Formats: sequence, structure tokens, C-alpha cells
Amino acid sequence: MEKQATIEGYWNVTPVIKKISFERSKILVELQDGRIIIAPLKQFPSIKKLKPVERNKWYIFGNGFSFDASDEVFHIEQILGNFDDFKHEA
Repeated sequence: MEKQATIEGYWNVTPVIKKISFERSKILVELQDGRIIIAPLKQFPSIKKLKPVERNKWYIFGNGFSFDASDEVFHIEQILGNFDDFKHEA
């Protein structure tokens, strides 16, 4: 009998934000499963315009995040770029 191959990677794992940080002109989003997603801030002009001290005052909101100095909520699918797989609402 042939052994079935295991497919490696992240399958059927819901991305959950653990931590957010910033380096130069990038946002780093650490997920609870250990992945770190890095995206250029130019893709998020409303975050880029926040002062560095304002960026440090972030909080998790549902399956997204926001900042004390912002009224916008950023969702995980905006970071991952795959709305159909990671949409926060049915």
C-alpha cells in the first residue's frame, strides 16, 4: 500500500493577529501561528500618515486592527491580499 504524501504549509488555518510593528517604511503583522507578514506602508497611506508614536498605539479589533489616532479598521485580508479566503464577514 502506497503512503499518501502530506502537503506542507498552512491549510485551513484562520489568520489571527498577535502583534503589529513597524520598520522603516514597512508594517509587520505577526500572526498567532508564527507567520510574519511584511507589507510596504505605501499600500496603507492612512497608516503611513500617522506619526510613529501614534502607530505604536494600536489595538486588535475583531480580526483586524486599528489605532487610537484613527477611525479606520484594517482587516487581515487587506494585509494578506486575498479577500475571498480571509473575508471577515460572510
